[in-house]
Amino acid sequence: MTALTAARSHVGSPIGAPAARPARSRHLVSVPTGESIAAQAKGGLRLTRRGRLAMTTTTLAVATVAGAGMALGGPASAAQEVTVERGQTLGSIAEAEMGGVPTREAVTRIQLANGLSSSHVHMGQTLTIPTP
Repeated sequence: MTALTAARSHVGSPIGAPAARPARSRHLVSVPTGESIAAQAKGGLRLTRRGRLAMTTTTLAVATVAGAGMALGGPASAAQEVTVERGQTLGSIAEAEMGGVPTREAVTRIQLANGLSSSHVHMGQTLTIPTP
């Protein structure tokens, strides 16, 4: 149900705002009444630019924290130990045990983990292999 009322300002101007054009005589404006007022008042949520920016920033922050937690907070695997066999070199052990890492870097990591000053190893020696 609607009603008509006389308005002094130009149709389409916000209530209380000065008219965009000089006000002519009174205009008839359709005004909702009854249940339609409640239906209009319940209208959907309108986000402003600031609100959209806040939601985007919050979503990005949550995703960043979750991603960092998954990447850095994963379970640490235990270091593996290997016994040097006849004919093995530190390079061959590094290639076999740390396949995804370049050989030179793997040899250096094994040396640091075991406190070796050179790349010479002896048969029967136990080496700790760091996690890649």
